[in-house]
Amino acid sequence: MMPLQNSSDAPLLEAEGEERKTDPSPCVLGYIPIIYYSILLGLGLPVNILTAVALSKLASRTRKSSYCYLLALTTSDILTQIFIVFVGFILQTAILHRRVPNAFIHMVSVLEFSSNHASIWVTVILTIDRYVALCHPLQYRSLSYPERTRKVITTVFLSSFVTGIPFYWWSDVWRDPRTPGLLDRFLKWVHCFIIYFIPCTIFLLTNTVIILRLRRKSQSNRYKLRIGKTTAILLSITTVFAVLWAPRTIVIIIHMYVSSVHKDWKVHLAMDVGNMLALLNTAVNFFLYCFVSRRFREMVREVLGMQKPCRVMEVRKSQSDFSDSLKPTEIPQATAI
Repeated sequence: MMPLQNSSDAPLLEAEGEERKTDPSPCVLGYIPIIYYSILLGLGLPVNILTAVALSKLASRTRKSSYCYLLALTTSDILTQIFIVFVGFILQTAILHRRVPNAFIHMVSVLEFSSNHASIWVTVILTIDRYVALCHPLQYRSLSYPERTRKVITTVFLSSFVTGIPFYWWSDVWRDPRTPGLLDRFLKWVHCFIIYFIPCTIFLLTNTVIILRLRRKSQSNRYKLRIGKTTAILLSITTVFAVLWAPRTIVIIIHMYVSSVHKDWKVHLAMDVGNMLALLNTAVNFFLYCFVSRRFREMVREVLGMQKPCRVMEVRKSQSDFSDSLKPTEIPQATAI
């Protein structure tokens, strides 16, 4: 990802000599990745900025924790697109051809991993928040409120930056012909656990509990199982994440033990496709929000100046936002999420 070296000077010289003798594997996709990332940035960044503005207005008006988490998720997606898509792939690879000072590359690498960790772990916190809202609605108001939510979000972003610092020594899988050393393998395994294995385990457990809880309530009260739109979108977001990030995680493990990206064009191709699929995850949430929430759609129209001037806003709590659709039918109105 980043051209970082993490071994002694002698192995460095040896690796450089080997790199001169060994031609790097060709990029089979040619200019397709650059075109793809340019389109992803050109469409995804404005959409995410629009999402952030709409969510910030909703958070200030409703003071709901769910909007704060969604705003933090959108912010982290914007940072991911800036540091990884623009700086990492477009600027360094396509424009500068990686001819930049090492200090700049090292710092960008830390920022890339930090924003990546923040995006994923804000989703984890949002999942846990939705689990509490659905499975423990009576305690939800005392556990989740804007002040505590802001502290949790700040903690997640600071922790993400701290966990990104060790990746200062992340090696460049594209140009490094060396076999991954002990430090390389350690960083790659830590990366896989932080961005995929641990989050997916939490998603699987919480989503399973939510489905079982809803099914148990439907059986005990003899009504048909209904998964609200927010629960459905939560399941969709986590499922899309698991699917889009799986190829990249698998290729990283293959790179460690099977073949080098530098030498094998097949692994090079798999890494390109894996990165493209993983980063697609930063640009799809806006469309999911529009599909789920009438209030979000109205706020987007208001931000864009498309709201009808004399329109009377209907107040229907069961359909107005993400959180209310999570509420089972037996929960009284006083415990609305």
